[in-house]
Amino acid sequence: MLLNRAVITKVLFLFLTFGLLEVVFSQRPQFNTVLYGVSYYHEYMPYERLEKVVQLMEQAGINFVRLGESTWSLWEPKEGQFEFAWMDRVIDRLHKAGIKVLLGTPTYSIPPWLYRKHPEIHRKMSVDGFSVPYGMRQQADLSNPAYRYYCERVIRAVVDHYKDHPAIIGYQVDNETGSGFFAREDYLSFIDELKRKYKTPEPINKMWGFNYWGQTINDFDELAPRDGMVNPGYKLEWERFQHKITTDFLSWQADIVNEYKRPDQFICHNFVGGLRININQYDIARALDIVAVNPYTAIQDGLTGEDIAWSGDVNRSLKRDNYLVTETNAQTTGWNSAGQFPPYDGQLRLNVYAHLASGANSVAYWHWHSLHYGQETYWKGVLSHDLQPNRIYKEMTRTAQELKRLGPELIDLKKTNRAAVLFSLDSYHGISYMPFDDQVNYMTMIRQFYHTLYDLNVEVDFVYPQSGNYADYDLIVVPPLYIASDETLNKLSAYAEGGGTLLLSFKSGFCNEYSTVRWEPAPGPLRKAAGVYYQEFSTLKEPFALKDDPYRLGDKNRVSVWAEFLIPETAQPLAFYDHPFFGKFPAITRNKFGKGTVFYQGTKLSDELQREVMREILTTAGLDGPDRQLPEAVRMKTGVNKKGRTLRYYFNFSDRETAFTYPYPDGRDLLSRAEIKNDQTVSLKPWDVVIIRQK
Repeated sequence: MLLNRAVITKVLFLFLTFGLLEVVFSQRPQFNTVLYGVSYYHEYMPYERLEKVVQLMEQAGINFVRLGESTWSLWEPKEGQFEFAWMDRVIDRLHKAGIKVLLGTPTYSIPPWLYRKHPEIHRKMSVDGFSVPYGMRQQADLSNPAYRYYCERVIRAVVDHYKDHPAIIGYQVDNETGSGFFAREDYLSFIDELKRKYKTPEPINKMWGFNYWGQTINDFDELAPRDGMVNPGYKLEWERFQHKITTDFLSWQADIVNEYKRPDQFICHNFVGGLRININQYDIARALDIVAVNPYTAIQDGLTGEDIAWSGDVNRSLKRDNYLVTETNAQTTGWNSAGQFPPYDGQLRLNVYAHLASGANSVAYWHWHSLHYGQETYWKGVLSHDLQPNRIYKEMTRTAQELKRLGPELIDLKKTNRAAVLFSLDSYHGISYMPFDDQVNYMTMIRQFYHTLYDLNVEVDFVYPQSGNYADYDLIVVPPLYIASDETLNKLSAYAEGGGTLLLSFKSGFCNEYSTVRWEPAPGPLRKAAGVYYQEFSTLKEPFALKDDPYRLGDKNRVSVWAEFLIPETAQPLAFYDHPFFGKFPAITRNKFGKGTVFYQGTKLSDELQREVMREILTTAGLDGPDRQLPEAVRMKTGVNKKGRTLRYYFNFSDRETAFTYPYPDGRDLLSRAEIKNDQTVSLKPWDVVIIRQK
């Protein structure tokens, strides 16, 4: 097919213009170097200094800036009056400096004129009665027709104005969007959703058990509002509906931007770091070209790299692809001046490489300069309040210069992890309605498993009930899967039967997808794979030990919180409770099932005990490699770059110099350019990193 002259001209223009972004006509953005930069808000500056700002950015080596998402009131100062000149000069000057721009839609903070005209836009109340007054962000009803009307108008105006600007490589829709508010309109929309989904009231009467307390309905309109309901099935359906509102809102924004964006531009949304329980990240990611995240980490002596890995593994797993870090801490964080902990020397740089080693293609700080007013006065940027180059700016400059050389080697790191953790948003909510402990819950359990694997230098992905890739892993760790369909449980059983190693936790398989307890011996469809069943369970008032201290942990040999009275059928007991009554039931079992193995933990293990049990599970899964022997402070991450070369990152998350023996084929440290031989002792300075490119 022949291309006309206009098309050819535009393609040539794009190839000549974009130094950082390769031109490919696909949904996945293609980068040829790491994006390293900041969020920047010229409109927050106390005086005019755009030229000085860009000069400092150029001197540092920044190549990426995120802007525009916070100031609807400047884009549209009065209803229907759009202003672009104030931003034109900023983007034009950044482009002149060769700095690429991620432009945000400004919908997460509504302007005062809109609130005054349409106060019904404001979501006044959460289910628990907490009110969010105007002045905070994210206070709009995402499904309100008036709000949607004004959102669409400002999005179209902004994106249409900038769609052809060569500096703009992508668009961020909204900002850290959440859900979970209650309004009369939400309740009415919920009823409409139930009518579409279930057609008649009979299914919900049955699956939610409305015969209990005589709450059977004859018509959907008889259903009580959410704030008065205690039925677990109703509450779970309500949470799913709330998640759907947010998913629909962000997908709707992405659809609008897609009408304007060029083929070489991408769409992202920036999640708050880690696993979110008030939105469905997995569903939202389907509408995005690339996932972005805003992870913040403990610093100074609290820096272990785990927070960075946690957010990276979550967000990389959403699309099984690289992701962007659109915000992270530069200096101190906080909505007041308490708890101000600036990073030690080397920590800023170390964190950048930790993000890249998890699969990030960008690292950007929030933000360029510290604010002189407002709620986030003490959430400091690269520059302090004096706006002068400082220690942080110097370290950022060093890192930027390294990335200028190494960016093409480090971009698009592909990770093939052999272990995964299953995350069930429904199980989080189901357990929150029927908690088994005041301190231990679904999220503390999943974090314990993640921490154990991180501590043992095992890199992981996250999988979901709707994921289709279980067979890609040698080990899947399942935190309490309290709510799951038969389909999900059968899929886990088939995974183990086909050769996988599966770790199941207590409470798994107890309820179906409607938060209704199964009428068969627990753990329901997992019974055959686990080789155990139980009919009783008990809260444990006090922790106690496993009999004979099987893992030689002394006073750390402790279990607590919960005990299921496991009855083995084909499973082998690995440990029993040291107790006159509970001692007849195994606490941990192992079952050979088909070609695979299923471990079952019927209780909550101490951190130390979980670590030793996990070692045994890793050995069974064939994952007991040399990285398990690294020094305590050293973490290793690996992947293959876009040139097909294996990279191994070794991090020293401590203030002490440490050393390790390099157990892999010969390579070269990309940072120092030193040759690294197999079995060579490699030294790591405090808060330092080596990146070994394997030959």
